[in-house]
Amino acid sequence: MRYLKQKELDLASRYLFLSMAIAVIKQDRKHFELGKFKIKEPYLELLGKMELEAREERRKLRQKMDHHKLQVVETGRNDSFTSFLFLAHGYEEKRNYFNPAIRKKVEVILSELMKRSQTSNREKHPAGVEKREDDPQE
Repeated sequence: MRYLKQKELDLASRYLFLSMAIAVIKQDRKHFELGKFKIKEPYLELLGKMELEAREERRKLRQKMDHHKLQVVETGRNDSFTSFLFLAHGYEEKRNYFNPAIRKKVEVILSELMKRSQTSNREKHPAGVEKREDDPQE
């Protein structure tokens, strides 16, 4: 039986998958830091901006969830599915997610974060031109 409203479910789900995306970003940063890449800095910078964007969004989602008294907790995991318990208004709703579907949702969020991070960078530096410190036009 459904106890959560669609809006509440969407909010809690976004929080859940965004948290997973942050974990992926952290893991990817470690791979870049430890990897044998010739030039690491641009990738690490992008991942840093993505993590910042994600953390800010998650903080706002957490505030909304607290306001609506929503919680989401992982309750189990196997090779195919991961189970989560959504708590709201004194009710509990259990949902099972197919692991490849979780992966796809996290991938979509990572793409969104990447686009947002690049967009915010372009606003600071129009036309993709970086401002150099020794630029005489300042």
